[in-house]
Amino acid sequence: MSFTPAPWPRKLRSQEWYGGTTKDSIYHRGWLKNQGYPDDLFDGRPIIGVLNTWSDLTPCNGHLRELAEKVKAGIWEAGGFPVEVPVFSASENTFRPTAMMFRNLAALSIEEQMRGQPIDGAVLLVGCDKTTPSLLMAAASVDMPAIVVTGGPMLNGWFHGEAVGAGTHLWRFSEAVKAGEMTQQEFLDAESAVTRSSGTCNTMGTASSMASMAEALGMALSGNAAIPAVDARRRTMAQLTGRRIVQMVKDDLKPSDILTREAFENAIRVNGAVGGSTNTVVHLLAIAGRVGIDITLDDWDRLGRDVSTIVDLQPSGRFLMEEFYYAGGLPVVLKRLGEAGQLHREALTVSGAQIWDEVKGAINYNEEVIRPADRPLTEKGGIAVLRGNIAPNGAILKPSAASPHLMKHTGRAVVFEDIDDYKAKINDDDLDIDETCIMVLKNCGPRGYPGMAEVGNMGLPPKVLKKGITDMIRISDARMSGTAYGTVILHTSPEAAVGGPLAVVRTGDMIEVDVAARRIHLDVTEEDLAARLAGWEPTHDRATSGYEWLHQTHVGGADTGADLDFLKGCRGAAVGKDSH
Repeated sequence: MSFTPAPWPRKLRSQEWYGGTTKDSIYHRGWLKNQGYPDDLFDGRPIIGVLNTWSDLTPCNGHLRELAEKVKAGIWEAGGFPVEVPVFSASENTFRPTAMMFRNLAALSIEEQMRGQPIDGAVLLVGCDKTTPSLLMAAASVDMPAIVVTGGPMLNGWFHGEAVGAGTHLWRFSEAVKAGEMTQQEFLDAESAVTRSSGTCNTMGTASSMASMAEALGMALSGNAAIPAVDARRRTMAQLTGRRIVQMVKDDLKPSDILTREAFENAIRVNGAVGGSTNTVVHLLAIAGRVGIDITLDDWDRLGRDVSTIVDLQPSGRFLMEEFYYAGGLPVVLKRLGEAGQLHREALTVSGAQIWDEVKGAINYNEEVIRPADRPLTEKGGIAVLRGNIAPNGAILKPSAASPHLMKHTGRAVVFEDIDDYKAKINDDDLDIDETCIMVLKNCGPRGYPGMAEVGNMGLPPKVLKKGITDMIRISDARMSGTAYGTVILHTSPEAAVGGPLAVVRTGDMIEVDVAARRIHLDVTEEDLAARLAGWEPTHDRATSGYEWLHQTHVGGADTGADLDFLKGCRGAAVGKDSH
């Protein structure tokens, strides 16, 4: 794909505010000059919004103010005028009921900030899980020049001589306590060791997966995804990104030029190769919806089915993001896919070059971390999309994080009506459950929780853990943390809260799972299932705030990205009338 830069100089969007000698332009310029800006900064140079998701309550992004200064330095160097703009920051580890419920609110508010303020381009400064998709969704809807720079993963954790991953070892240690293999005090001692520096999760969790998606989509500079948060090279990347956005504005290089179908297909394959989070599915579907690209769950299954997982990172494998960066990072993975014929080499990136030109010289410095093609972590990675009478619109599973012996299994359902029901029952030794059963959790989807929380990787009952069992099949309409693992079937659609078949599964029902055949089946007759559905009544429509009501009224299913229905599509960066 080639790109022809727009002619320069041309009138910039920001000049609608600051250009000329009218009362309106003097009003806008005069107020901004109270910050000490000289006249010549308003002479037509690009004004770049540094959209910063820093917040004290988003600890993964706690270092972004420092990175913002580097971005601004790069913008100044390239002849731009940087303006830092704090934007909605949804942290997965602090927001309740779940940050996912606020991804769409963040995208809505940031879209309007971009459209309603005098900026010509934007640097999207992101980190924690939902900040990356929400800013990409906003930028896609506004379609002004935009580029991503992520905060980067934290350093490896260490506990009792073992490298431990943020999130992944939280789940492992929690199960070990319930199994009697770890004391509560040891669990507490591990707390600070697991998250020992600034940055996002150091596993291939959702934050690192979405950083990889941004780079694979072409929306970040090559090599951005894996640089550790505290590495000096992360600050260098921020400064280079600041320089690059100025030229993007001059060239009028927009998200719609980059976010093509080929770019999304590249990202889907990359997600399989790195063992990326299941959350990338719902986020990429939403981003694609903003630019009008028809990406579906079938595309996820088709494109990822023959992609091997070659990155040996937790939660699927052994290593952490530090090792991934030192091994060569995402450019090595992209090069490997390109050599295998699994990359659209001509896809355009924010650099102005095609993606293959960015990665063809990449070198793999550690073939234990980024494995050779003949020794993958999982032969068939990607995301498996299962369908059947329990999930007519689809459900997903991450094969690289699942147990091979459970990939074809029939078991008795043990049903939890919602997360409170699960918490009330799971530790009871009288619960009628063993390792052959299939745990089913309802009413935790986009409308049901509300917001689709990361509760799908239900912890196993202690009575099973004490037998040495570490995995069981779990089915829900929820999400799971990208740092989690196990044979966990997620995003079951339609969700229970809207009357999907999951809503009428009963304890004692037999469920068949066959991942190779992409089948998930509730063993009841069509007549019985129809009768159950006819008698179903909603129980979870209970909005407690204005936005929650808006979300529950307008949110789509997980199979289409769980975006708000009225936010689909690109609305452009039109300049409204000045009222002054």
